[in-house]
Amino acid sequence: MDGVPEPHTGWTFLTNHARVLAAIADNHSARIRDIAAHCRLTERAVQKIIADLEQDGYLSHTREGRTNTYRIDPGKVLRHPAEAGLTVASLLSLLAKDEADRATAPGDRGRPHART
Repeated sequence: MDGVPEPHTGWTFLTNHARVLAAIADNHSARIRDIAAHCRLTERAVQKIIADLEQDGYLSHTREGRTNTYRIDPGKVLRHPAEAGLTVASLLSLLAKDEADRATAPGDRGRPHART
């Protein structure tokens, strides 16, 4: 069936909420369809995640014609007690750094990088 991402089994390090937030951080006017494809989720799942993030104040949007423009609250603190004090901006900066590292290392794709 077209538009349905291939299933994933097992656990992952990032939640779908973090993936969607990172995709929006990359493109504040991304369509739900594009976010879903990037995150390998259904459009319905992305709509639900965006609603969750908006309800708890992590995200807001404005309508411009037929386009939504999203605004992330970078100072909002993450929800889990283990991340007490860690902000959305901190999380997104870690994810953006990882994306930049992957983009600059074309021959190393798939190989783990040592972090110091």
